[in-house]
Amino acid sequence: MFQNQYETVFILTPVLSEAQIKDAVDKFKSVLTDHGAEILNEEAWGLRKLAYTIQHKTTGFYQLFEFKSSPTLIAVLETEFKRDERILRFLTTKLDKHAAAYSAKRKSGASKSKETAPAAE
Repeated sequence: MFQNQYETVFILTPVLSEAQIKDAVDKFKSVLTDHGAEILNEEAWGLRKLAYTIQHKTTGFYQLFEFKSSPTLIAVLETEFKRDERILRFLTTKLDKHAAAYSAKRKSGASKSKETAPAAE
C-alpha cells in the first residue's frame, strides 16, 4: 500500500496531570500504530504559551508525531482528535520530499550537536 510521510502537532489542555498527558499521547500513538502507521519521530515540546486564547486557556502542552501511513488514516486520526475534549488544536501536514529530508537532517543534527558540544569551562 502507498504510504506518505506526515507530521501532526496537537495541543493538549494545560489542566491535565502528567499521567493524563501520557495517557492522551499514548491513545493517539495507538490510533496510529493500530492502523498500520510507522512512527518515525515523537517529540514532547512541553507547556508553551499560545499565540492567542483557545477555550479560555493561554497555555497548552504541545506534542509532535512524525509518521508514515496511508492517506486514509488521516481522517481517522483527525476524527479522534475532534472527539477528545483534551485536545485544544491539531494540525496534520503531508511532508514532501524536501520537508522529509529537512526533518531527517534536523533529527540527526540535533543528536550530533548534543554529542559534539564543547564542554563548559
